[in-house]
Amino acid sequence: MKLVVGLGNPGKKYEGTRHNVGFEVIQTLSKRHAGGAFKSKFNGQLTEIGAGGQKLMLLCPLTYMNRSGNSVRPAFDFYKLTLEDVLIVCDDFNLPLAKLRLKGKGSAGGQNGLADVIQKLGSDEVPRLRVGIGTPREGVDVANYVLSNFAKAEKPEVDLCVERAASAVEDWASQGLTYAMNLYNA
Repeated sequence: MKLVVGLGNPGKKYEGTRHNVGFEVIQTLSKRHAGGAFKSKFNGQLTEIGAGGQKLMLLCPLTYMNRSGNSVRPAFDFYKLTLEDVLIVCDDFNLPLAKLRLKGKGSAGGQNGLADVIQKLGSDEVPRLRVGIGTPREGVDVANYVLSNFAKAEKPEVDLCVERAASAVEDWASQGLTYAMNLYNA
C-alpha cells in the first residue's frame, strides 16, 4: 500500500487556484481509477484506488496548506508506512508552468505545506512530485500569486500537466521513483 497526498487548501474559495494543483491531481487519479466517495479521515478527504498493481490511498488534507503535516502524519502512522511509500504532490512557483519534478528527498524549497509535512514526519527523505505553476512577475507578492487562478490561456496547458502528473504517480507506484524521475523530469 502507498499513500499519495495532494496538497491544497479546502473550500470553494481556493478551487482552481495555483496552490490547489495537488488536489486536482488526486481528483484526476480518483476519476481514472473509479475511486469511491471521499471519506473524512485523518483531517482530510481520503479514498482508495488500485493503480499500477498497487493499492493507493489518496489523501487531500483539509488542514490548510501550512498545516498539511497534521493530516499526513496520522495517515502515515495508521497505515504503518515507510517514507518510500509516501508521495507528496504539490505546486512549485520555482518551476516553469506545467513542468514536473520528482525527487526522493530535499528541502521544501519554499513550499510551506511540504515544509510542514517534512517537519511532522521528521525527515526530508519523503518523495515528492512538484508541479510547476509558473513564476510570479517581479513585484508580485508570492502569497497572492499562489492563491490566484490560472489565466484562461494557461488552463489547457495546466490541464494536460495535471493528467501527466497523475500518470507520473501511477508510474511511481508501479515502477518506482527512479523510473518515474527518468521519465518525467526530462
